[in-house]
Amino acid sequence: MLSVVVDLGGTNIRLAVCELITGELTQLKTFPCAEFTSLEDVLVQYFESLDEDVSHLCIAIASALDGDYVAMLNLHWAFSIRALKQKLCLTSFYVINDYTAISLALPFLLPSDKIKIGGGEVQPNGVTAVFGPGTGLGVSHIIHIADKWISLEGEGGHVSFTPNTQEQSDILAHLQAKFGHVSAERVLSGQGLVNIYQSLSELSDSPIQFDHPKNILQAGLANECPIARKSLDIFCQVMGSFAGNIALNLNCTGGVYIAGGIVPRFISFFEQSAFRRYFEEKGRVKGMLKKIPTFLITKDNPGLLGASVYLRQALGS
Repeated sequence: MLSVVVDLGGTNIRLAVCELITGELTQLKTFPCAEFTSLEDVLVQYFESLDEDVSHLCIAIASALDGDYVAMLNLHWAFSIRALKQKLCLTSFYVINDYTAISLALPFLLPSDKIKIGGGEVQPNGVTAVFGPGTGLGVSHIIHIADKWISLEGEGGHVSFTPNTQEQSDILAHLQAKFGHVSAERVLSGQGLVNIYQSLSELSDSPIQFDHPKNILQAGLANECPIARKSLDIFCQVMGSFAGNIALNLNCTGGVYIAGGIVPRFISFFEQSAFRRYFEEKGRVKGMLKKIPTFLITKDNPGLLGASVYLRQALGS
């Protein structure tokens, strides 16, 4: 009987078989969510490709979780945990937030799985935070208690966006006129980069050339469009301030990690950006922030690794 872990985002779904004793992940497959009408469809297809029946399943999902019914925020999929467990004939079925999973992966990252940004040193047993701009904006924290890793879940990506410059304030006002409440996710996500770029274009009476983050990234990195370049600058500024807020909330002396699919696409630019300066610029507590390290996760599929940690802990492996 097999154990399977799943990392379900708003764009892609990744699945792997988890060896409960060693934690080794095998038979990894990735599918675009748009190719399926439901979670059940992709699970059935993957299970049919395996040589043995699946007994245990852990899904890390990009959605808030409250009770049996799960409806994703950035995808049209919805399901009942109880009904899906019965339909798939599972012995155990766990559904966790995707950033719960990513946080649980942090203690198991190798030095080669991350890039340090700026100064500071990790303090043993310190609270650790992770966030990541992607399709949305995930946030979580992790602590170690009684030889077990505990993830502190939340929906920190939906806190209000707080500007730190006049330019950012202008963007906020522009987005408020469009959306009403402007969350951090409205500016720190793939669509968030588009929102920044289009706001800057409209505020400067310039034509909007792009409506996809990939095009903005390409034009900005190639210096083909000053507004796209400025959008990347502001994206990194906002990300630094947001990371600093997270670090202060629980005094994250274990470090703050950046995950998600966006930042790894422009690592060199990010390393030279104002991210770390805005991370530390917290007035009277700047000294506290200077001691806290920040890292960019470069490991593939940290959500699957974290889901395997959760499953193995839950099953006592």
